[in-house]
Amino acid sequence: MIPENLKYTKDHEWIRVEGSVGVVGITDHAQEALGDVVFVDLPVSGKSVAQGEEACSIESSKAASSIYAPVSGTVKAANEELTADPSLVNSDPYGKGWVYTIEVSNPADLENLLSPQQYQELL
Repeated sequence: MIPENLKYTKDHEWIRVEGSVGVVGITDHAQEALGDVVFVDLPVSGKSVAQGEEACSIESSKAASSIYAPVSGTVKAANEELTADPSLVNSDPYGKGWVYTIEVSNPADLENLLSPQQYQELL
């Protein structure tokens, strides 16, 4: 089930924008492909990222993978709960398993992302 209130990247990140702040995570498809997440290298608050640039990384029992910024902006906060329990990415990828928040610097970046329907077709 793909949430309707999110935008998606072709690299399987999602973003939910509330005002000028976006909450970012990886999709259910991505966490399934990764397997059991064992570590999330969270981004530092204040880090500037461009759309499509690596924001942080995630490690699983199968592989390490980059998490790319769905939009340009400045990281506001990281989900510190993932430090103690990285498996939240597996158990609740669209909820408690969010990775970081970002202050969106260019709202037009959102137009480059996939709608839920487009993401479903990509899969």
